[in-house]
Amino acid sequence: MQRSICVTVVLGLALTGCAKKSAAPTYVGTDLPPDVAGNTSPSGSTAALNAAVRERLPLGDRQDFEDAKRGLIASDRELQVAGPEGTLIWDMPSYAFVEGDAPPSANPSLWRQAKLNNIHGLFEVTKGVYQLRGYDLANMSLIEGESGWIVVDPLTAGETSAKALAFAREHLGDKPVSAIIFTHSHVDHFGGVLGIVSPEEVEQRQVPIIAPEGFVDEATSENIVAGVAMSRRSLFMFGPRLPHGERGHIGSGLGKGPAIGTIGILAPTQTISKTTTELTIDGVKFIFQNAPGSEAPAELTFYLPDLKTCCGAEVVSHNMHNLYTLRGAKVRDALKWSGYIDEVIQIFGDAEVYFGSHHWPIWGNERIIDFLEKQRDTYKYINDQTLRLALNGYTPREIAEELELPEALRTSFPNRGYYGTIKHNAKAVYQRYFGWYDGNPANLDPLPPVQAGVRYVKLAGGAANLLQNAQAAYDSGEYRWVAQVVNHLVFADPDNQDARSLLARAYDQLGYQAESGPWRDVYLTGAFELRHGGPDKGINLASAMGMIKHAPLVRFLDAMAARLNATKAEGKEMVVNLVITDIDETHVLELKNSVLRHYEREADPDANVTLKVTHDLYLRMLTGTAGLKDTLFSDELSVEGSRLDLIGFFGLFDKPDGTFNIVTP
Repeated sequence: MQRSICVTVVLGLALTGCAKKSAAPTYVGTDLPPDVAGNTSPSGSTAALNAAVRERLPLGDRQDFEDAKRGLIASDRELQVAGPEGTLIWDMPSYAFVEGDAPPSANPSLWRQAKLNNIHGLFEVTKGVYQLRGYDLANMSLIEGESGWIVVDPLTAGETSAKALAFAREHLGDKPVSAIIFTHSHVDHFGGVLGIVSPEEVEQRQVPIIAPEGFVDEATSENIVAGVAMSRRSLFMFGPRLPHGERGHIGSGLGKGPAIGTIGILAPTQTISKTTTELTIDGVKFIFQNAPGSEAPAELTFYLPDLKTCCGAEVVSHNMHNLYTLRGAKVRDALKWSGYIDEVIQIFGDAEVYFGSHHWPIWGNERIIDFLEKQRDTYKYINDQTLRLALNGYTPREIAEELELPEALRTSFPNRGYYGTIKHNAKAVYQRYFGWYDGNPANLDPLPPVQAGVRYVKLAGGAANLLQNAQAAYDSGEYRWVAQVVNHLVFADPDNQDARSLLARAYDQLGYQAESGPWRDVYLTGAFELRHGGPDKGINLASAMGMIKHAPLVRFLDAMAARLNATKAEGKEMVVNLVITDIDETHVLELKNSVLRHYEREADPDANVTLKVTHDLYLRMLTGTAGLKDTLFSDELSVEGSRLDLIGFFGLFDKPDGTFNIVTP
């Protein structure tokens, strides 16, 4: 999971494109009582479906629970962490309700995963290797070196990583951080680094920082252009607006959820570009695998040969992962992903201990190989069988409905769809090869939701008749059909409270039935927003300043181009020089044909205007922490040419705030 970034450019009275500044949202959701977000009781159909899941799966198998508890050194029963503004960003006690048998409002398989992810604390994995689990969405691992701790993946936020390391030092000794390994470019694996070490300390002590090739570029750029939409969709995928409870958020499958605190990053001192690269770090021997384009665009795994211990990063985990993530991202290559896992088996195949960036370890070579083989074959099966069906004319929705893992894979808990699912992963494979169009001319240019909704309601004989039939379908447990039909009415008439209520109740039931944590949160958040409305504030970019300052300027200019309002820009031509004075970087912005292009080159002498600004002030503009007075009267900013032209130029850009509607027009 990744933090989103957007762009603000400030000059005089002109602003362009950023979410509203807000406090970090509380991780435990809202102040509403637990029965409000999902205030429909689980239906008889839902209870029966979840009971059937309980019968189909070996939920009594205790091996994962034994593994998840093995090596426990200590656990913090009152594990809560406050963010920069005093708001709770992490609250493990709020998940204490996840115990015993699953209630009818939760899929028993997902409930089992949530119970496993509740097991938290400091664990010994093997001699000299420790993990802190339950302090964030991901794990932070510690490897004992000759002079200190080699830290692997320092979590999402500085607040949670600092808390985790302090807890480890309390029980293992107050050793310094001797090296840092970022396994991949997603924020829950690097964002908390400034909570365990400062840039000054890294420079002074020459602390090695190891990361995969392309790490900084991928870590700082993946969400910049599309970040506003991704951040809004993440509210559905991870459910931070939902109360924690039997009818609300219980976990994301991959972990409990992301901490939303202060984010930073540090540049690597050494990158891994070749598989089987060998390094000795603080006296410990490592062998690295470079796995770009697997679960992340930049990712590595590694092996500790002296300990016969393999770190699988997030290439493997105790759930089926996403080939397409519901917050929105580029589709991942299932075939390449499967190949990397096969490579791990080939090069690290004598491992006796496995641990990863999420979940709990596995011990014993036979069990590790079985785990890896089934993960490998799951992704290849989805790839190959999706293609087979597509070659026989099946469309994405038909494939998603048809495809099922073979028994050997689907009864293995690490392959269950707690995070990714076979349904949306199959659609991802189809999209990767064939794109969004399924070949049916009727789907080439369909009407948008509101226009289609009006016509569907008319076809159904009006709103009252549609609702009557949909209610009958609801009473029969046909919740997917209810959602599909009533959604048309909500988009045709968003003020129809009966329609909103019925759609919300259908989403409740679908959420209660979901085995995937993100699917549950998507459905229940949809129901929540139908009842209570969408958010009124966007993301607080200032909390990500520690990461933003490392982002290449061109990424923000790409994002700026994506915010140009083409209608306002029609017929306008302009050239603007942007000079970042203290890092000697100049970009020429050219507006023509309602398109903004940018080039890193010498300033254009014929430009309409030249804006000169320091990198620091530019970043404070981006995050909204530099106010109008700071900008207008700062010695760090100057304008050469027409200020009116510049103000007019910046007035051509939209200001998306990440609060747009999703379940209503």
